[in-house]
Amino acid sequence: MKNRRLFKENVYMKEATAKITGISEKDGKTLVTLDQTIFFPTGGGQSCDVGKLGGYDVVDVFEADDDIFHEVCTTQVLDGDREQNSLQIGDEIEISIDWAHRFDNMQRHCGEHIMSGIFFELYGGVNRGFHMGEDYMTIDISLEEKPEFNKITWEMAKEVELRTNMVIWQNLPVITRHFDKREEAENLPLRKALAFDEDITIVCVGSVDNPADCVACCGTHPATVGQVGMVKIYKVESNKGMFRIYFEAGERAFRQYQERFDVLTILENKLSAGFSDLMDKYEAQQEKVKESKNQLYHLKKAVIKKEAEEIKNNMRPAFAKKYDILSINDILDIGKELQGSIDTIAFLVHSPSNTVLLFSDKHDCGKLVKENASIYGGKGGGGKQSARAIFTKEEYVDTFMDLIEKHLR
Repeated sequence: MKNRRLFKENVYMKEATAKITGISEKDGKTLVTLDQTIFFPTGGGQSCDVGKLGGYDVVDVFEADDDIFHEVCTTQVLDGDREQNSLQIGDEIEISIDWAHRFDNMQRHCGEHIMSGIFFELYGGVNRGFHMGEDYMTIDISLEEKPEFNKITWEMAKEVELRTNMVIWQNLPVITRHFDKREEAENLPLRKALAFDEDITIVCVGSVDNPADCVACCGTHPATVGQVGMVKIYKVESNKGMFRIYFEAGERAFRQYQERFDVLTILENKLSAGFSDLMDKYEAQQEKVKESKNQLYHLKKAVIKKEAEEIKNNMRPAFAKKYDILSINDILDIGKELQGSIDTIAFLVHSPSNTVLLFSDKHDCGKLVKENASIYGGKGGGGKQSARAIFTKEEYVDTFMDLIEKHLR
C-alpha cells in the first residue's frame, strides 16, 4: 500500500494530520493522495467518507493503483471572495471526516452483517448482494445451504429481524482482524468463502467460538453491536432466483420508525380508533366506500340513460349542450347512448376543461377536429363516430362549434 490507512487502526479517529504525496487533475476533478488517511474509500457496498482536507471539502474518496484518492473542491468562496487551490505536494495538512456520516455507515453496515449471519444460521441463506441506498438497504439472499428451505416468507423474515435485534441487545464486541494471507484467515468460522488471497480483513461479531457473524469485509464497524441500535425489515420479494430483503439499521431505522408511527397515530385519530381496532375501523370504512361507489355507479348510469333519452327527444341539427358536473367519461357514455340517432352532429361540452366532444352517425368527427380545431389553438383527435377538441379559452368553444355547424350546412 502506498499510504497508511488509519481507519483500519482506529475507526473512531475523526481528525489527523497528513502529508500530501500527490495532486492531479482528471476529468475536471482535483485528486489528492496522502501519506496516511482517515478517509474510508467507497467499497464493499459502503459509501466513502466525506469531510475536510486542508480546509477544502472532500466529496469523494476511492481506491486505485493501491492508493487512496481524495476528490476535493479546490475552488471555494470564502467571505465573498473566490479562493483558488493552495494545496502543494509536501504540505502537511489537517484532515477530518464528517463523523455523522461515518457513524451512519458503521451502524448500517454492521446491522447488515448481523442480519446476514442470522439468515445463514437459521435458513442457510447466503448473502449474494448488498446495497446501501439513501432510503433503505437491501441484501439478496440465496437459499443454498439448507435444502429444506426454498422460500423466505414474511414470518421467516420477522424471526430473523427479532434474532438480529436480540444480538444487538447483547452488545457483543465487534472485532476486526487483518491477515496478510488466506491461510491465516481461513482458521476463523467464516460464513462465506474467501474471494481473495492477500490483505484480508475479517469482521467477527461476538466470540470466534460462537459468532453471530464472521465474514471478510473492508468496511467500517462500531466496536460493539449495541451501537447499531436497531434493525427493521420492511419488505421481502423474489429477485432473480433469490430473495431481496429491504431493511434499515441504526438511527435511520429509528427515525423511519418515528415517521411511520406518526402516520399510524394520525390514522387512528382520523378513524377514532386505537391500535387494537384500527384495521377493523379501516375495513369498515372501506366497505362504506365500496358501497358508496356502487351507489354512485348505478346513479350515474341512470342519469346518463335519462340524459340520452332527453337529448334524443330534443335532437336537432348541430345539437349542443354543456355540462359542469359530469366527467368527460360520463359525457362519452352519453354519446355512446346517442349512436344511431344523430342525424348531423351533436356537441357535448365539458365546461371545466373547455373540451368539445363531437358525435355523429354521418360525418367524420376526427377529420372535423383535425382540420378545424387548430384554427382556434385547439388540439385533439378521435375516430369517425366520436372525437374531442380541447381549447385554452371558453370563447373558442362556441366559435369552434359555430364554425363546424356552418361547415356542415
